[in-house]
Amino acid sequence: MKVAVSGSSGLVGSALVPHLTAGGHQVARIVRSRAASPGEIAWNPEAGTIDSAALEGFGAIIHLAGESIAHGRWTEAKKNRIRDSRVGSTRLLTAAIAGLSRPPQVLVCASAIGYYGDRGDELLKEDSPPGDDFLAGVCRAWEEAAEAAARRGVRVVQHRFGMILSTAGGALDKMLLPYRLGAGGPIGTGRQYVSWITLDDALGAIGHALATVTLRGPVNTVSPHPVTSREFARALGRVLHRPAILPLPAFAARLMFGEMADALLLSSQRVDPARLLSSGYLFLHPDLEPALGHLLGRTVS
Repeated sequence: MKVAVSGSSGLVGSALVPHLTAGGHQVARIVRSRAASPGEIAWNPEAGTIDSAALEGFGAIIHLAGESIAHGRWTEAKKNRIRDSRVGSTRLLTAAIAGLSRPPQVLVCASAIGYYGDRGDELLKEDSPPGDDFLAGVCRAWEEAAEAAARRGVRVVQHRFGMILSTAGGALDKMLLPYRLGAGGPIGTGRQYVSWITLDDALGAIGHALATVTLRGPVNTVSPHPVTSREFARALGRVLHRPAILPLPAFAARLMFGEMADALLLSSQRVDPARLLSSGYLFLHPDLEPALGHLLGRTVS
């Protein structure tokens, strides 16, 4: 299949392109610079421009682009970039798709479990109502922007990603140094739920969405076994053979990270990947401690 990918330089995208290529797909990257090869398609979401003609004939488009939510404090300018880089770019891409004479069969878009907001120990499925904080509002608008492609007859899948675990970047990569120094531990009360997925399973779920024609709409892309922050800390400590007993109090997290702390570190989302499981996806790494052992090259008894 011919597949176009935006956000191909990010944590997921940089692994996805070779993953798809190895699977026999012909992959083009949607890039912000001038397209320098036949394998690149130019766009500029800030300027509202995209080479629509170059999208003709693709069987699938995978849209992963978006400003990092974990780098830098959430000033108003940063929050605007987070929102616009997701909602604006999706509107631009779906408007281009709507105008194609040969639109793709499927559009796979990133979203996030931030859609649900802070929900304590409530078990969240794809039909659970959204939250009411900043990230929930971004995710709602992000997913709504993709519906223009659905109205054109394109099958749209919106992956609500949880914390993606990888040693190549993201949250786990940032945790490793303090944990190896014996300074790791739960955040806040430790009772908030962390819904996670390994990068391998994130790639697998995207491939599953491409191949599964019955799958559409929002899809919780997380392991079937969420854990609390305290359980996560203990598992990582056991895998690294280091203590994990030094908590980061909520007030300290807020002092360090501001509003981002409440949204990313202290909120609780206990998410069920109901649609992935019912559509037949088999997780490579469903349980946290063996997943961490795999990622870190450690034997887990």
